[in-house]
Amino acid sequence: MSRSIVQAQSDNAPVASAAQRRLIVTLDGPAGAGKSTVAKLLAARLGYLYLDTGALYRAVAWKVRAAGIDPADAAAVAGLLPTTKVALEYRPDRPLVFVDGRDVTDAIRTPEISQLASLVSAIPAVREWLLPVQRDIGAAGGIVAEGRDLGTRIFPQAQAKFFLDADLTTRAARRHRELAGAGHASELERTQQEIEDRDRQDRTRDVAPLVPAPDAVRVDSSTLTVDQVVNRLLDVIAIKL
Repeated sequence: MSRSIVQAQSDNAPVASAAQRRLIVTLDGPAGAGKSTVAKLLAARLGYLYLDTGALYRAVAWKVRAAGIDPADAAAVAGLLPTTKVALEYRPDRPLVFVDGRDVTDAIRTPEISQLASLVSAIPAVREWLLPVQRDIGAAGGIVAEGRDLGTRIFPQAQAKFFLDADLTTRAARRHRELAGAGHASELERTQQEIEDRDRQDRTRDVAPLVPAPDAVRVDSSTLTVDQVVNRLLDVIAIKL
């Protein structure tokens, strides 16, 4: 199987202290909870590497669609993995995502790929294929990783675990604004339905379902600003440094 993660940080990227570098911070939660925004800011404040694990599943979903494979055909999707190369290139502004050498950073952020990623991520072979990739990136610590099963399965040994949530209406409004800003306009009602569908798929899948880790700190961001959420997380992390 061909897996590739390129960790290329700019010379201007923040560098964490020796004490900070030992921590693995995980941030799990459903779609629209604000994980990406919070995780990026938190990583910047700590001087840590930011890992968007969802981008890895989206990259596989993009390859599945490009190959014309039915995402419900687990055997066909698994058969695609040996010839797939996924790479992340870290930049100060945002990570770039490549599939087989092609930049798909923007292409994987569409509603269609989001739904496909949820289906693909439920395939055991895909999760097993990406498991060592994620663990290798976080092995040295000094990382803020966001996704859906990080605290429960990928990094169960993480020193700081968080589960970020918000009510459905708030999450739908956030995702609607995000999609509109990226040029993917859609009806708010449709966005909310897509999030409900994604929630159902993520929470009920047999492999690594979306659930808070027993030792995760749960934060409801429904009525909080991004800065308030980040500061709450930093207060918890400060105790562990």
